[in-house]
Amino acid sequence: MTSMPTDEPIRNEDLRLAAAGALDVTLYTRTACHLCEEAKAVMGPLLAEFGARLREVNIDEDAGLGERYGDDVPVIFLGSRKVAKHRVVARQFRRQLQEAAGGS
Repeated sequence: MTSMPTDEPIRNEDLRLAAAGALDVTLYTRTACHLCEEAKAVMGPLLAEFGARLREVNIDEDAGLGERYGDDVPVIFLGSRKVAKHRVVARQFRRQLQEAAGGS
């Protein structure tokens, strides 16, 4: 009997995202993505400043995520909330981190 592929990996990723802490940053990326590298460069100093944790997820390694995001990378989540797609604006990302950290 042949088993059907499951949506388990993408379901697990959705659960992980839902349980992410306020300063957990998830970057959905893919190999050779120049916009992803630009986003990481913008976010890097701010992540360090706020003590935020970055988790990179290569969507090419998961068919479900590849289908979900396609060429729309990078996609950045702060906690369980999508905060950016394609480009990260430093001033806006700083404000989002401040709010997530409980500041004003």
